[in-house]
Amino acid sequence: MLKKDDMHVLQNKWIASNTFEMKLTGRFVNSMKQPGQFLHIKVGDGTSHVLRRPLSIANVDHHIVTVIYKIVGKGTKWLSERKIGETVDVIGPRGTGFPIEGVRNEHIVLIGGGVGVPPLYYLGRKLVQQSNTVTSVLGFQGKDGVFYEDAFRELGETLITTDDGSYGYKGRVTDLIGVLNQDVTQYFSCGPKPMLKGVSETFTIPGFISLEERMGCGVGACFACVCETSDPEDSKGYRKICQDGPVFPAGEVVL
Repeated sequence: MLKKDDMHVLQNKWIASNTFEMKLTGRFVNSMKQPGQFLHIKVGDGTSHVLRRPLSIANVDHHIVTVIYKIVGKGTKWLSERKIGETVDVIGPRGTGFPIEGVRNEHIVLIGGGVGVPPLYYLGRKLVQQSNTVTSVLGFQGKDGVFYEDAFRELGETLITTDDGSYGYKGRVTDLIGVLNQDVTQYFSCGPKPMLKGVSETFTIPGFISLEERMGCGVGACFACVCETSDPEDSKGYRKICQDGPVFPAGEVVL
């Protein structure tokens, strides 16, 4: 059943360079239990913007859902101007999230880049609640883009990288994989495709990746967010990111 609601804005604040944190409440918040899913949010007034924006769920707590987004165009600029008490039209939760049921007493590494960081926070909270040890490796372009560092540190060891070296380690998240504790048993990653490709090729342990993608309908009807599978014998040959994903086992889709 498709869940659609006019959710009330409780907070919409700047937290890093062109990056905003929005807190919403509505009827379906309690159904947002699987980390890695997303909300499909209508932006603009009237028909000024046809496509909704898929925003990853960064946290769910006390009937409040948090999303973090970057201003990249007129649609997200409009979203950043929403005031407390206003409503936004939301479909969700959508997609298939990270499969963590039964994951206990493991050492998990979370690897995120830029706007791929938000869904890993809710994931990390869930994993810690299930008695797992969590190490986070988070990559940003520069110091002014870093967010949620303290929140991740509350979950466990957290390493920050920046492309320009202005904060934390200089370089890419994959540069730090070699220094991680050898007892890591599994990884979960979200970010741009080149980063996910590097992470998947570097690790030899099981893992899951979450793809960032512009979407059309967000419900699996329009085929706008299709990606190719890696298995040449796969009878379908493709996956819909909005429906089959955005989370996939590492190696299942072509990056």
